Formats: sequence, structure tokens, C-alpha cells
Amino acid sequence: LRYNTTAIALHWLIALLIFATFPLGLYMADLSLSPTKLRLYSWHKWIGVSVFALALVRIVWRASHKPPPPVTMPQWQRMAAESVHYALYACIIVIPISGWLMSSAMGFTTVWLGVLPLPDLVEHNQELAGDLRSVHEWLNYGLLALVAGHVGAALEHQFVRQNGLLGRLNPFAKFEESS
Repeated sequence: LRYNTTAIALHWLIALLIFATFPLGLYMADLSLSPTKLRLYSWHKWIGVSVFALALVRIVWRASHKPPPPVTMPQWQRMAAESVHYALYACIIVIPISGWLMSSAMGFTTVWLGVLPLPDLVEHNQELAGDLRSVHEWLNYGLLALVAGHVGAALEHQFVRQNGLLGRLNPFAKFEESS
């Protein structure tokens, strides 16, 4: 059995957005102030807010739709996989919030897709902004480590154990879809 189409679409869309925004964040952070830097920050925020919104949809979907049964693996691996999944869910919620808080503390309103201004979550405070920047950066490095472990485990299951794990999230695979 594989995940249903909605779960697969949400998984890959969030993954694609994360794979786009992480290097964008690294690149834009060291640029000198310019219209290009401001535009890249806007795009980074748009992606972050989109990840947050999609994460909420994904959590609601997951809570209301049973995933397919897990592939056969030792209990410790199942527990590790569940822990990593929960940590990934936490990251895709907490990281965008930390960025939104940081922008608010810096005095910059987050405007989603250039049209929907989001309320500032905290008052303008440069000291808090610096602390939130550090939190945002470290959370992203933590996410990078989790994603690397997640991808590594998936590849190990696919190519070493050869248990077809990746087919469960492949939108083009011919598997029976779960509800």
C-alpha cells in the first residue's frame, strides 16, 4: 500500500519548498542591503508561510486519514522513524513561526505573496530579533540534519533492504492507495 494522493502531494510540495528555501536563506543572509536582498527575503518569507500553511493542512490530513501499515523493520527503527517524523512535523511548524517572530522583532511585516500582510507577533526589539535569528538558523540546521537522516534511511530501505519503501510516496508508482 502507498500513501494517498493528497498525502503524497503534500509531502513532496513541502519537501520542494524546503529544498528551495534553505539554500535561498543561506545565500541571502550574507548579501549587502539591496533591492535584490529585499526581494529574496520576501520570497523566503513567502515560502516559509506557505510551508507553515501546508504543514497545518498536512497535520489535519494525517490526523483524519490513516496511513498505510509500516514496512517490516525492527522495533528500534520504527521508533526512530516515528521520532524523526514527529521532529520533522515540529520543524515545519516551528521554523516558519520563528522566522515570522524574527521579522516582527526586526520591524518588518511579513506579507504573504506580496498581498496578505500578516500581523506582527511581537513588538520591534533588535535584541530579541538577534536571539530569534540564532534560533531560526539553528532550527534550520537541525531540520537539515533530520532531512539528511530521513533521506538516508529511505534510500537504505529502498536500495539495501529493497522493501519498496520509496514506492509508497512515489506519485508515479503503481501501488494500491490507502484511504
